[in-house]
Amino acid sequence: MSTSETAFRLAARLDRVGFSDIVNIRNRVMELRARGQTVYQFEGGEPFTNTPEHIKEAMMRALREDRTRYAPSSGIQELRAAIAEKVREQNHINASEQDVIVMSGGMQGLFAAFQSVVNAEDEVLVFSPYWTPVKDLVAHCRATPILVSTETARSEGFMETLSRSTTEATRAIYYNTPQNPTGTVFTRKEAEAVARFARDNDLIVIADEAYEDIVFDGEHVSIASLEGMFERTITCYTFSKSYSMTGWRLGYAIAPEPWMTGLKKMTLYSTNGVSTPGQWAALAAMATPADFFEKLRAEYLQRRDLMLSGLNEIGLKCESPAGAFYAFPDATSISTDSRTASEILLERAQVATVPGIVFGIHGEGHLRFSFSTSIETIEAGLDSLRRKL
Repeated sequence: MSTSETAFRLAARLDRVGFSDIVNIRNRVMELRARGQTVYQFEGGEPFTNTPEHIKEAMMRALREDRTRYAPSSGIQELRAAIAEKVREQNHINASEQDVIVMSGGMQGLFAAFQSVVNAEDEVLVFSPYWTPVKDLVAHCRATPILVSTETARSEGFMETLSRSTTEATRAIYYNTPQNPTGTVFTRKEAEAVARFARDNDLIVIADEAYEDIVFDGEHVSIASLEGMFERTITCYTFSKSYSMTGWRLGYAIAPEPWMTGLKKMTLYSTNGVSTPGQWAALAAMATPADFFEKLRAEYLQRRDLMLSGLNEIGLKCESPAGAFYAFPDATSISTDSRTASEILLERAQVATVPGIVFGIHGEGHLRFSFSTSIETIEAGLDSLRRKL
């Protein structure tokens, strides 16, 4: 039986979709460890704490009570009600249960959001540096990400900066605060400027609020809470960062119609919903006392300040991140090529980082360090940098 090149090829929609560069870095770390070397890992994106016990207990209780059957593909009613109450009280988004859908992590929420909004040949404005998968989520829609420098927008004005990148093909804005990789937290005034631009140009906003509970300086403002924005915003959340539940694959999205219909269709024909026992655990997470986050932020703040002090002392100049758990220092003193700089740190000091270029052209010259690790690892990694650079 003969075959042809045209038959044995992936669908064209995947042509511009790649894999994460961070996987390659993890592979290098594994190689070094296989040689018996100690590696100080700052390349990751996971909370340093374990999932709280009351959440794990809720999962086990759901299993013991046989809450293991199919749930509604949008999520169990109790969880959606709790989420709606949370976003009304904490995020000031006027959502009801019908505006909530439970997702398999923040990634599924973002994937479904882009698929529900963006058409082939559209353009999406993306503040840059940006979380690496975003360009591929846009590419999967056969659309084009248009990178907008966050630094330029903050210094020269959001309206002016966004206007220079907008064309008749512009469909949406990807809006992430606190930002990965820089830790930037957009102020209320900045959020209002982006909202005004979206309304004036009839654009949809896809908001990524994965790090909403990890803010050190300023306040977290959900753009969907601003005047005239709820109807044109899909807001995506995850349990991963707030509750140390990365492996649980739980998140949710908030959106009115017609966007909710799109989110439901994308969920129905991909995962057909989220693990039922996991949803009962998520419900327990929603009841976590507020002082949990106060203590968590204090621990992150201690790590942030230790990391920043050390990096600046070494000569890797770094601004203080207002949120999330990443430092994004200037590494041009090592090399103007961030991939080279990252490799030098790994080879000489056994310190694993992420090259800034993987977060877009505006990240070049920088390295991402995660300070979501133990105090001992941060101290040892900084000491290795002092001795070997």
